[in-house]
Amino acid sequence: MIVFPPAKINLGLNIIRKRTDGYHDLETAFYPIPVRDALEIIIDRTVPESSSPLFSSSGLSVDGPQDDNICIRAYRLLKKDFPELPPVRMHLHKVIPMGAGLGGGSSDGASALQLLNRLAGLDISPGQLLVYALALGSDCPFFLEAKPCFATGRGEIMRPLPLDLSGYGLVLVNPGIH
Repeated sequence: MIVFPPAKINLGLNIIRKRTDGYHDLETAFYPIPVRDALEIIIDRTVPESSSPLFSSSGLSVDGPQDDNICIRAYRLLKKDFPELPPVRMHLHKVIPMGAGLGGGSSDGASALQLLNRLAGLDISPGQLLVYALALGSDCPFFLEAKPCFATGRGEIMRPLPLDLSGYGLVLVNPGIH
C-alpha cells in the first residue's frame, strides 16, 4: 500500500517558553501544503521476525543511520504493544526537504503509523494513534489528519481552523539551513 505524506507550513510561530522536558510551548497555525513524499509499506513474511523492517529510500538524501529513520521507529513503537505486527518492507521516496520546518519526517512517521494500523488490522483508536504519534515527535499528531489548525502545547493541542488558502499562490524558499 502506498500513501503520500504531506508537508505543512507554520503560519506564524510564537514560542511561549522552554519547558523543563526540553521542548517548547508554542502557538502556531499549521497548514498542509501539496508537497508530498511517497511511502510504501508491504507485509513480507520472508523478512525474519527478529529483524527491523527492510527499509529503502530514494529521492532526497535522508540524514542519519537508516535504522533510526522515523518510519522504522514507528514500526518498533507499535511492535512493542502489538507483537503480532507482521514483518514488512518499507520504501520512502523523499521529496520534502529535511530541516526546512515543513514536517516531512513527522508526516512520514504519522503516515507509517496509520498505514501499519490499516495493513495489520490493529484497530488502534484515533486517540491512541495520537499518543503514538506524539511519542514519535511534537508535530506528528498534526499529520494524522493534516487539516488546518491552531496548535498549542508542543504542537499536539490542536483546534480546527477554518482556513482555505487554495485560491492563493505559495512560494517556498529553502535557504538550506537546518
